[in-house]
Amino acid sequence: MNKKSRNTLYAAKMRMQRETLRRKTTEEALRKSQFHYGQLLAESRLMQEQMRHLSRQILMAQEEERKHISRELHDDISQILTSINIRLDTLKMEVSTNSGNLKKKISKTQCLVEKSVAAVHRFACELRPAMLDDLGLVPALLAFMKEFGKRTGLQIRFTALTADRIEKLDNIKRTVLYRVAQEALTNVTKHAKATQAKVSLKIQSDAICMTISDNGKSFDVNRALSLRRGARLGVLGMRERAEMVGGTFEIASEKGRGTTVRVQIPLFNDNGKTNKKALVA
Repeated sequence: MNKKSRNTLYAAKMRMQRETLRRKTTEEALRKSQFHYGQLLAESRLMQEQMRHLSRQILMAQEEERKHISRELHDDISQILTSINIRLDTLKMEVSTNSGNLKKKISKTQCLVEKSVAAVHRFACELRPAMLDDLGLVPALLAFMKEFGKRTGLQIRFTALTADRIEKLDNIKRTVLYRVAQEALTNVTKHAKATQAKVSLKIQSDAICMTISDNGKSFDVNRALSLRRGARLGVLGMRERAEMVGGTFEIASEKGRGTTVRVQIPLFNDNGKTNKKALVA
């Protein structure tokens, strides 16, 4: 082999070594990059889980505060107003027969007190209905929709299949479904200008599905979600509540067909059993 051939072979060998070294360096950098991004992904998932846990704690604390205020309104203020009304009624009976003007004033005062009692009762129920804790989700929804329809004029059709299984839900999941229904129907009267709404609860495999639909005006869901925070807070709140218990939230709106909200949450927890933990009063 002459000198030229040896030089050519040596040059080729050096190129191959450099290429091998470059590939090893690239592979090592790629492995480090994959490890780094894997760490970032794990940290991101951990942060998401921590945020969900924090949201859960905040919402639970909010429900506890609502329950406390509701009981205070119902047990204290409502009783005081009722006592005032009874005293006025007694006073009206004791006045002389020629004091018709005083009787009229007392009657008007009683009417105001009765309206105040009704307002306090409604406010307490909206904050935290005692029926939700005492009787369960279906009776609480029935009572809410009856009062809501009477107050707003919205005709609501409610169906609940396999109610016995629905009532096996833990307190947190019952609260989530109740609050989503409450928010969704409030949005129907505020924005959709609907005259009718349908609410259904049913079991699908190992999940409970709640659907709320109306015959009102449609809207651009994506655009609504991109608006300022205050305008989209209701939708985000419903979604956050559903995801807090491992559920899913969907909303669809189509011209001529109104809006449909769909929430699905698992009946069981990760261990395959219903969660017995309840909000402590």
